[in-house]
Amino acid sequence: MTNPILSIRDLTVEIPTRHGILRPVDGVSYDIGRGEILGVVGESGAGKSMAGNAVIGLLSPPARIAQGEIHVNGTRIDQLKGEAMRRLRGKEIGMVFQDPLTSLNPLLRIGDQLTETILAHLDISRAEAEQRAIRALDEVGIPGARERINSYPHEFSGGMRQRVVIALALCAEPSLIIAEEPTTALDVSVQAQIIALLKQLCHQRGTAVMLITHDMGVIAEAADRVAVMYAGKLVELGPVRDVLTTPRHPYTHGLMGSTPLASRGKDRLHQIPGAMPRLDALPSGCAFHPRCPYVQDKCKADPGPTLADGGGEAACFFPLSQDAKVA
Repeated sequence: MTNPILSIRDLTVEIPTRHGILRPVDGVSYDIGRGEILGVVGESGAGKSMAGNAVIGLLSPPARIAQGEIHVNGTRIDQLKGEAMRRLRGKEIGMVFQDPLTSLNPLLRIGDQLTETILAHLDISRAEAEQRAIRALDEVGIPGARERINSYPHEFSGGMRQRVVIALALCAEPSLIIAEEPTTALDVSVQAQIIALLKQLCHQRGTAVMLITHDMGVIAEAADRVAVMYAGKLVELGPVRDVLTTPRHPYTHGLMGSTPLASRGKDRLHQIPGAMPRLDALPSGCAFHPRCPYVQDKCKADPGPTLADGGGEAACFFPLSQDAKVA
C-alpha cells in the first residue's frame, strides 16, 4: 500500500507476570489507507483491543510495546511518551469508545467539551472553535445543533451520544480513527445509522478507520478489508467480501460459519469446539490446532507461517481452498 495513514510492523505487546511474559499481541503487521475502513475481528481475548490501545498509547502498565513499529502518516509514534503522545491524540488519532458515557464528562456541556478539544489541537480563536463544534454536531446528524450544543450528555439518547462521541473524535480533523465496538449497546436500527455515518465521514474526509469489533454483521456492512486475530496473532487479512465468503484460515472459516446468515435454514448455528487458550497456557505449535478440524501433525509442532512470510493471505500451513465457501 502506497503512503498508508497507519502502518503497523511486527507489533508485539508484552505483559510481565510472575509466571512469565504474556503476549496479547504477537508480531502483528498491517496497513490502513486513506479513506479505508479496516475491520479487526476475533473472539474476546484475541488481542484486537490491545492492538488499538497500543496505537493510541493507552496501554495500561505493566503492558508495554516490546517490539515492532507504528507509523502514522509516515511518522513513527510507538516511542512517543507523555506530552508528545497527548498532542498526537485528537490531532492525528481520534478514538470512539464502546460506551459513549465513558468518553463524555457528565458535568460539562457538549459544546464545552468539543470546543476545548478543538482549542487543544488547533491554533484558532474560541469563537471559531465554537462554530467548528456546531458544524461537527451538524455533520454527525444531531438535529438543531446550534441549540443542542448547550445540552449535557444525559440529555441525549444512546445513539445521539454516540454521534456526539464521533463528533468529538473528528472535531480536530485527525487522519486516523480507532473505533472500538462503536455499536454494541445500540438498537439494530441505530447501529445501521452509526455504521452509515462512519462510512460517510470516512469517505468524505479521507479518514482511515480501525474498526474493532466481534460483530461480523458490522464488519460486512462497514469494512473494506478485514483482519482476523486469534490468540494475539494475525491469522488472515484480505478484502471483506473475500474473507467473508471464501475464508482461507480454518479459524476464519469457523468464525464466519457461526454467524446466523451462514447458518440460515439450519436448526443450530455452527460452533467452533473448545475455547481460545489463555495466554499463559498456549499450546505448542499453532495456537488454533486443538480446535481445528483440519489439524495435521505439523500444526502441533510448528507455530506456522505468518502473513509476512507465508506468501498468502492466511497464516496457515494448509490454507483452505478458495472453493471452500462458508456453508
